[in-house]
Amino acid sequence: MNELKNVCVYCASSTQIPPVYFDAAERLGRILAERKINLINGAGRLGLMRRISDAALDAGGTVTGIIPRFMVEQGWHYQRLTRLVETETMHERKKMMIEMSDGIIALPGGCGTLEELMEAITWKQLGLYLNPIVILNTNRFYDPLLKLLNQAVEQNFMREQHRNIWHVASTPEDAADLLYTMPYWNKEIRKFAAI
Repeated sequence: MNELKNVCVYCASSTQIPPVYFDAAERLGRILAERKINLINGAGRLGLMRRISDAALDAGGTVTGIIPRFMVEQGWHYQRLTRLVETETMHERKKMMIEMSDGIIALPGGCGTLEELMEAITWKQLGLYLNPIVILNTNRFYDPLLKLLNQAVEQNFMREQHRNIWHVASTPEDAADLLYTMPYWNKEIRKFAAI
């Protein structure tokens, strides 16, 4: 069973999304806190980022938010977090979020969330990140992306082995459980990065 101390959660900052996504974020935040797992996220004060942070903190957990300085200057950061880390750039932020994590869960989100998820998948494909990546497919949000990833494998843009880079969960409970049971990625897989 994998040892988890820090889990990075990618998610939206939008406040205008359906309640089902907020409910899933809140449940996941509570689960991480109950399991004594530090939540790492983008330190946003709105949307799913705030909801998951509040849920984890209210359940006695801890949250580390990582955010670029220009966003802090705009007042976009959430001040309630256990720890706030400021970076110079977005690239530094994403790199730190990955490197600090023992696993990643992607909740639904927009371009920023999708970009973070795809970068993590790419790092894992190249053997730069070896920990579990779970896609929480709340309300079947990720169905189009999963179809595209499968098409990339079927048309030989990726190898069959690459389907094991990520796992898909339909509930927050399943997502958290998968982090413990997914095998660590073998960095020797990098020799298969090219088709």
